[in-house]
Amino acid sequence: MRDLTYPPVVVAAKAAFRALGIRFDVRGAEHVPISGPAVLALNHIGYVDFVFGGFAAHPSRRLVRFMSKRELFAHRWVGPLMRSLHHIEVDRGEGLRSYREALRYLAMGEVVGIFPEATISRAMELKEFKTGAVRLAAESGAPLVPAVLWGTQRIMTKDHPRDFSRGRHIAITVGRPLHPTAADLLADTAELKQVMAGLLDDTIQRYPDSPVGAWWAPASHGGTAPTLEQAAELDAQEQRERAARRARIS
Repeated sequence: MRDLTYPPVVVAAKAAFRALGIRFDVRGAEHVPISGPAVLALNHIGYVDFVFGGFAAHPSRRLVRFMSKRELFAHRWVGPLMRSLHHIEVDRGEGLRSYREALRYLAMGEVVGIFPEATISRAMELKEFKTGAVRLAAESGAPLVPAVLWGTQRIMTKDHPRDFSRGRHIAITVGRPLHPTAADLLADTAELKQVMAGLLDDTIQRYPDSPVGAWWAPASHGGTAPTLEQAAELDAQEQRERAARRARIS
């Protein structure tokens, strides 16, 4: 796949990170294969996760093609950039088309990035997983590489103002590849979630800034983020408000 935009975007992003004094702690990056297809599964805690998530594959010199929501591709400025980077548009109303496109990318030996939770977790913990990541890996035969991000939520996430303060810490942890089959997608998805939950717990514990009393940390680690149950209520309220806006427009 020809990439004219991706390499200079990576260079620009690294320059921006240096300017912001962002400090990275990347562990386990050797688990991303240096060639051939792979499905990279990441947790979702902030709007910039697909930017930082690609750095999990950077030591292996791989470019990640993220499955991203349709709204980004519809944006006047962001849309052309997303297409030039060969990310995959996800229309929840036509999920099969996005799935087939991801399979096509994997058949070409690409790394496809996916967020199994589908939406940002306000709880900063793992929400319920969709089976898409496991299905892609099982059908394509590609390894399923679990990874977690931490610290991205402090820059830009739901319900909080953007914060580009200098000196932020971003932690990325990559786990050993999984090799799911189509025999039991639910069991393999549960295993993926369990593995990622362990990676996330370890990452939070080694993070240099204390989570105690922090809005960006889950209640299970002493933070003040909503619990999963409270976050689900906020998500439902957000969906109702979106539906009401669409009804007014139509």
